[in-house]
Amino acid sequence: MLKSSQKLRSFARPASRIAAIALAAGLLAACQETRTGAKAYRPIPSDTLALMEKNGTTKNAPVLIRAYKKEAELEVWKMKANGEYAYIKTFPMCRWSGQLGPKRREGDRQVPEGFYTISPGQMNPNSAYYLSFNVGYPNTLDRAQGFTGGSIMVHGACSSAGCFSMTDEQIEEIYAIAREAFAGGQRAIQMQSMPFRMTPDNLAKHRLDPNMAFWRQLKEGMDRFDVTKREPQVNFCGRRYVFDANAANGQRLDVNAACPPLATDPNVDALVAQKRQADDQKVAELVNRGVTPIKLVYNDGGQHPAMAHVMEVSRPEALAEAPREIPLDAQGRPLTTLMAKAEAPVSAPAPVVAVTQAPKSLPQPAKPVESASNESGSMQKWLGFSIFGETKAEGTASAIAEPMPLPVPRPRALLDGKPQASHVPVSGVRMAAGAAPILGNGLTARN
Repeated sequence: MLKSSQKLRSFARPASRIAAIALAAGLLAACQETRTGAKAYRPIPSDTLALMEKNGTTKNAPVLIRAYKKEAELEVWKMKANGEYAYIKTFPMCRWSGQLGPKRREGDRQVPEGFYTISPGQMNPNSAYYLSFNVGYPNTLDRAQGFTGGSIMVHGACSSAGCFSMTDEQIEEIYAIAREAFAGGQRAIQMQSMPFRMTPDNLAKHRLDPNMAFWRQLKEGMDRFDVTKREPQVNFCGRRYVFDANAANGQRLDVNAACPPLATDPNVDALVAQKRQADDQKVAELVNRGVTPIKLVYNDGGQHPAMAHVMEVSRPEALAEAPREIPLDAQGRPLTTLMAKAEAPVSAPAPVVAVTQAPKSLPQPAKPVESASNESGSMQKWLGFSIFGETKAEGTASAIAEPMPLPVPRPRALLDGKPQASHVPVSGVRMAAGAAPILGNGLTARN
């Protein structure tokens, strides 16, 4: 019996060796077959790892992403040992599409605005646009508003039809940062997508925009992160965002139901209220100094000036001109339109046509926007009291879904009027405050 078992073990040893060799050969073959996917596993650049170490964090620590459409920038933050997030770097965005304002429907080319969640399953190493990850649009509030569309990505190829588009080199690094955070145990990455940086200057200029009530909801979440450096807990009730809050009576918050009494941290609430009051005061001062409200209109999104040297982009003709700042009157009407009407020649009166049947309904006049003269003091208009969802999408969006365009060479003529950035590498970034100028990219440090 003993001899029989010894024979079996003796037979098993070469068999196991053969299996091991076969497995190794299979793995080698698999590596060779997926060689093109190696970009998804490239390491984080050493200079970025140095920034993380300098700011008291590691490659496996949780990450948080912030994006700003108007400034065309994407920020990366990493958690420190004490639970607070440290700013690491800013990537200049290569391309975004649409206008300022939330995404509402499939095919409107809008980059969404709001708070979104990225899970490991949303990472795509086999993207047609080099590498990508899905940002998680639509979220609970978007769906409650009836907003449609999906597959909104952060990806490479510098091509956007509603996505956050980077260069291939940039997305390779951003993808690696997210991948290592997931490998370290992070279950979901929060992405905060904003129309612009929520500065008093931006808020004063855009104070009459119909999206301002919604933008102030987003600002509350941004303010909570700014004063605590901790990821805000995102929830929904009454068809709006609520942050760092739970129902005081323990019931479940429902996006479609009115918000019940909420339990929050009074210390954080006080800090947020203090920041909001300071920002509101600065906005009031800017308004009193005569800052003109504007409507910013893009041909179709934009890109960071540092990316002007990238030759292959989507819809290069839309980047030929800078966005137009249209001044608004006290009622929020474009001054250029009013002046054009005033200067238009008087035409002959139209012939009178007999009406045999009254129309079923007459068009209702647009409700005037509250006068800007009432903005000082309470600043009611820019503080926003309209219901998000009542305003309609603006811009030149198409209601028909269209495939994401492949980037095309930018005509040389379009570059003549654009700021040249040949001294800035494709991976140009802003570095964390206090970090040594490791990358030498010419961009200033974030204060």
